Amino acid sequence: MKYQTHTLTNGLRIIYSSHLSEISYCGFAINTGTRDEMPDEYGMAHFVEHMLFKGTKRRNSRQIINRIENVGGEMNAYTTKEETFVYSAFPEAYFSRAIDLLSDMVFHSEFARTQIERERDVVLDEINAYLDTPADLIYDDFENLLFSGHELGHYILGNPESLETFDTQRLKDFAERQYNPASMVFFFLGKPPFSKIVKQVEKHLASVSINGILPKKRVEPTDKAIRKEIKCKGIVQTHVMMGRTAYDMHHPDRYALYLLNNILGGNGMNSRLNMALREKNGLVYNVGSNAEFYTDTGVFSLYFACNPRYVDRCVQLVEKELQRLREERLTPVQLATAKKQLKGQLMISAENHENVALSMAKDFLHFNEFHSVDEMLEKIDSITAEQMQKVAIDVLDPSQLSQLRYV
Repeated sequence: MKYQTHTLTNGLRIIYSSHLSEISYCGFAINTGTRDEMPDEYGMAHFVEHMLFKGTKRRNSRQIINRIENVGGEMNAYTTKEETFVYSAFPEAYFSRAIDLLSDMVFHSEFARTQIERERDVVLDEINAYLDTPADLIYDDFENLLFSGHELGHYILGNPESLETFDTQRLKDFAERQYNPASMVFFFLGKPPFSKIVKQVEKHLASVSINGILPKKRVEPTDKAIRKEIKCKGIVQTHVMMGRTAYDMHHPDRYALYLLNNILGGNGMNSRLNMALREKNGLVYNVGSNAEFYTDTGVFSLYFACNPRYVDRCVQLVEKELQRLREERLTPVQLATAKKQLKGQLMISAENHENVALSMAKDFLHFNEFHSVDEMLEKIDSITAEQMQKVAIDVLDPSQLSQLRYV
């Protein structure tokens, strides 16, 4: 997929790709997430994201919502450990409206006190809903365990105590420190020509100055201690997470780990963990693994939930599959089949244009280039059985995995 780029004088980068559809996608990828919060700001990156929708100098919250939704478009945003995305999907004729609105939200939000009080209750409700969902919560609790004492080891949503301290000035200070145009990407996927997009972005954002305030400096995690913890939740099933720190997004073996993860516990029902724990033994309903790549570290993890009396048996089966991948090199047929499956999944994913737009933005934010699906397919094709076994030996050692259980 071809793309074009442009950089404004204030450092804001633009990435654009032509897309012959009546629906366009655009927005901001901001190099700010929960790891960029100070200890007394836990949850602030996510809360600021919420507040972007609650009023600017030109628009109130109702006007923000209706500006795009009245023409059938959609607004969305989310916060991760390292990024904030604010974006829209809309009929392509309204691209200038979308650019104007998003620019206004990101750079001119008011963070009004009355809106903060109202949104605080909304986020508290979101926290409570999350606490009631152990299958989701355990992923964050596991990273908190894995990165204990580090900036990556706290909840994206924050906690009630920290939320109570947020006020207009503190939110403005955070946005001024972290929302610097030089650490953002504006992305556009759609039919309007690149020249018109650049013109609109320059119209609304060229005057936004670099404030000179340095964002919080990220510190690479170095603690790789193996930790085990059991949390009593009073629930019917036992939920188990096992994992460790792994490769960052720049590591040369990250694609091999991506492929290895797909073999072990990816989306396919034919993953080794699903076959061993569910299909062959009927011990679980949900089981899978995941590889998360951050800028300076990564996480490999696997998860299952089962009847408490089956936990030890499930752990044994998991460790058996890990050892198999470490000890038995993939045959040419196995490797070719695994590659074919992952490549097909990527091609299907590329049919989701919103996913493509967000991936394009994230790549450009961190790599200053876009790794298209075709490039990823080539990377996967180049992986060797020797490389796969090397990564398996490096990452899948059962004795090196931390573990968290909900009981």
